[in-house]
Amino acid sequence: MNWIASLAGLSVALLVSASFHVKAKYSHRIFPASVVPRAPVALVFGAGLAHNGVPSPLLAERLDSAVELYRIGKVEKVLLSGDDSIRSHDETRAMRRYAEAQGVPEDAIVRDFAGLSTYDSCFRAKAVFGVRRAILVTQGFHLPRALYIANSLGIDADGVPADATSSGPLLYEGRELLSRALAWTMVMTGAKPKFLGDKELTERK
Repeated sequence: MNWIASLAGLSVALLVSASFHVKAKYSHRIFPASVVPRAPVALVFGAGLAHNGVPSPLLAERLDSAVELYRIGKVEKVLLSGDDSIRSHDETRAMRRYAEAQGVPEDAIVRDFAGLSTYDSCFRAKAVFGVRRAILVTQGFHLPRALYIANSLGIDADGVPADATSSGPLLYEGRELLSRALAWTMVMTGAKPKFLGDKELTERK
């Protein structure tokens, strides 16, 4: 039984090590909106809809931050990446409507219908939408993982937290411990997203 305990201990150590590596790797690339370096695109990650079909509170925070980046001239376009796989859950349409209501013009908004995960959103941003440089917009607890994935996949990415703190509720923090380790594994193994598609360009050459 000692070898089982040793194996379990090693597994936990590897998980924690990978998770903290992901968390620390690009922490220096997190900025307030006012000082973040400019980029052609803000990538906004989906976070679900409320029961009435409007963005959830988490998603509304992300959209508010992306709108602010557009208003102050930090980005030219906003890439809204969400899960539209269920007809009754059209996440990117709700995101687009929210952004337009806040003053972002239609021609500055791009929708990625197949952003089923943080990894898929980042992979598709580069492979499908041609994003080479971006500002990532999400909550502080999620941002280190998003930055690790995006930069590892070849996007020159900085991040702006959509909230005032770098940590979230305990539930989110516990989930991120596992999710960051999974992100490291996916990057190391060259995982592919569930859906790809024809290439579209969001950046001007």
